[in-house]
Amino acid sequence: MKTKMQVQTCGKLYLAGEYAVLSPGHAALIKNIPIYMRTEIEVADSYELDSDLFSHKASLAPDADYALIQETIQLMHDYLSLLQRPLHPFALTIRGKMEKDGRKFGLGSSGSVVVLTIKAMAAFYQLKLSSDLLFRLAAVVLLKRGDNGSMGDLACIAYEQLVYYRSFDRMAIRQRLVDTSLLEILKQDWGYEIKPIQPALPCDFLVGWTREPAISSVLINQVKAKISSSFLTQTQDEVLRLEKALLVGEKEIVKQSLEKVSCLLLQLSPAIYNEKLRALKRSSQGLDCMAKSSGAGGGDCGIALSFDSEASQILVERWQAAGIEVLYKERWDR
Repeated sequence: MKTKMQVQTCGKLYLAGEYAVLSPGHAALIKNIPIYMRTEIEVADSYELDSDLFSHKASLAPDADYALIQETIQLMHDYLSLLQRPLHPFALTIRGKMEKDGRKFGLGSSGSVVVLTIKAMAAFYQLKLSSDLLFRLAAVVLLKRGDNGSMGDLACIAYEQLVYYRSFDRMAIRQRLVDTSLLEILKQDWGYEIKPIQPALPCDFLVGWTREPAISSVLINQVKAKISSSFLTQTQDEVLRLEKALLVGEKEIVKQSLEKVSCLLLQLSPAIYNEKLRALKRSSQGLDCMAKSSGAGGGDCGIALSFDSEASQILVERWQAAGIEVLYKERWDR
């Protein structure tokens, strides 16, 4: 146990595979975004939780606002107890809302909070966690809460890099949690796959923020209900094609695959591309680049890969003229 520690976690955005990855056995490519949530954890006489997401502090007494953090702490307490580690109260302070002017970026803040809390407690108790174990512990927290997500955000945030993620049967693992010990469930084969990807493709990766919220959970459920076997098969084919193209540096195939998955999303539901995201995508026309929505759609962020510095500049100018803010940009090199 250390007296005082600081850790951080990143955000994430989808390159391809969103919605399809919700179906067990299907994959997505998910990119880490180095916009961070940070936490400080230190020894205290009693438990104190403080997050800038809320206007008040909490302890471990039930608190609706802090429930996600509290449940993560409880899971880690269970894990530490099984490892026969003595527990000690601490003060946990979380900063970094992943938002601006009260509007969320849509980078996966809830997943970041879970991973952040686990990383903080691991640092506090001097416990070394692999990226895979970090992912599994975070997934158990959300599975116990009944979360229906793919857990792809956790995979990307735990590994802190671009990953290929193939989802597992969450209902099956949730059922196993009922009568299987935590240590045993953490050792079992869940049926997922996480592969870090290092692109061999010189280009600019850009994130455009629409400053509008993503579509509502009700609308997301309506979109999910439209997912067909054809959508799943075609998306899986393109995710695999895109992964290979990124690894070997096939620019034209990368552009084609991104265009294809973008069209598949639009066919799935027009709601995924609101006017701002349509403008974000249109802005790449005539340029040596490709842009698409990312995640649930209807707002939040879109991404682009640009293969020419002049094209990148023009794209940014077009985004700005359409009221789209460049949230992040990085250079990919061979």
